Amino acid sequence: MAARGVFITFEGGDGSGKSTQIQSVRDWFESRGREVIVTREPGGTELGTEIRRLVQNGPEDVDARTEALLYAADRAYHVATVIAPALERGAVVLGDRYIDSSLAYQGAARSLGVDEIASLSAWATRGLYPSLTFLLDLPPEVGARRRTDAPDRMERESMDFHERVRHEYLRLADAEPDRIVVIDAVGTVDEVFSEIRGVLVERFEGGSVTIDEADDAVPVPAEEAPASSSDATEAPEKPREKSADKGSARKPATMVGALGESQGALWDE
Repeated sequence: MAARGVFITFEGGDGSGKSTQIQSVRDWFESRGREVIVTREPGGTELGTEIRRLVQNGPEDVDARTEALLYAADRAYHVATVIAPALERGAVVLGDRYIDSSLAYQGAARSLGVDEIASLSAWATRGLYPSLTFLLDLPPEVGARRRTDAPDRMERESMDFHERVRHEYLRLADAEPDRIVVIDAVGTVDEVFSEIRGVLVERFEGGSVTIDEADDAVPVPAEEAPASSSDATEAPEKPREKSADKGSARKPATMVGALGESQGALWDE
């Protein structure tokens, strides 16, 4: 049987080490003969790189709605030109941020409404969601201490803002435990990857599903497909109860384009 596409995203606050861990996961899949596409959001395309510049280092007066729409525009183009084609040919796509980031940063921390941002993102992606998300959880103050470069527009937000981001991430993980796996990112690079590797082995080698089976694939949405929850990939286990917290009745995710200069850092985004 031909290998099917696998879509995995990585989420977390600044300094949680997502980019570093993505490279280790890429090596893990490549050692098993898989084609791997590493991408980030925003910035996975030429258009996304320009949007990244605007939202991270652009004018300080960019309002929250404009910010959310810029991220959604990047996501729509990114899915259409990078993610969906890679999944269609059977690649493993590793995304540094995807819809969950917008839910946490714009929906919760910017107070635009998690459900509203979820609907916008579902429309932009035509219902394409990851089958697995690693949430690298880290207290914001620890992430701030790991920063080595000048902070960008988002990183300059208050500690309270970043606490709201973290709280929403953890709420999303509680609402979708089959998809979102929380990883303690306080430890060393090797310690963190050891946790991630354990999940990879369980999900793709040691369980009832292998990386070549269809249940791990995220179906590429048809051009005319409606953006509804029915388009989302079903988890291999039965659907779980949603959190009682209002706003969890959706399937989120978030991503980014090809990793840039921060790849070699011990701790990065």
